[in-house]
Amino acid sequence: MKKQSYMNPYLAGFLLGMVLLGTIYVTGRGLGASGAVKSVVLSSVMKVAPEHSENTAYIKTYGEEHPNGPLHDWLVFEVTGILIGAFLSGVISNRVGIKLEHGPRITNRTRIIAAVIGGALFGLGSQLGRGCTSGAALSGMAVMSFGGIITMIAIFGSGYAFAYFFRKLWLK
Repeated sequence: MKKQSYMNPYLAGFLLGMVLLGTIYVTGRGLGASGAVKSVVLSSVMKVAPEHSENTAYIKTYGEEHPNGPLHDWLVFEVTGILIGAFLSGVISNRVGIKLEHGPRITNRTRIIAAVIGGALFGLGSQLGRGCTSGAALSGMAVMSFGGIITMIAIFGSGYAFAYFFRKLWLK
C-alpha cells in the first residue's frame, strides 16, 4: 500500500498564518467559521418566520446590519470556499469517501452520539464565546488580544483535560 504524503505541518501552519494576516489586512477582521453558520441560520429564520424576525431585536438588528441579507456576509463565501477546496483536495489526493472511525471498544452508535453532542457543545460555546476557535483564538492571537490568548489556553487546556476521559473513543 502506497504511503500518503501530506503537507508539512509547519509549512501548513505558516501558510495559515499568512492567510490570516492577509485576511486581517484586506477585510479588517480575522477568519472565523461560526459567523457563516450564524448567517445561514438567521437567513433561514428570516425566510421561514418573517414575523418572528421582525419582533426579535437580535435578528432585526442583524438584518439591518446586512441590508443585502445575511448570506452576503463574506464569511459565508469563506466557508463555502473552504468546503469546496477541502472536497477538491480530497478528490485530487484520492481521499474522498464515507468512513466512520472509532476505537474497537465502542459502537458506531456511541461514536455518532458523541460526535453530535461534541458538535452541539462546540457550537453553543462558539456563540457564548463570541466566536469559534479560528475567530476567537487564532484571529485574536494574531492581533495580540488578551482574550484570544486566554481562549487558546482554554481550548488546549480543556482538550488535554477531557482527552483522558474520552480516549476510549479512539484508542485501541
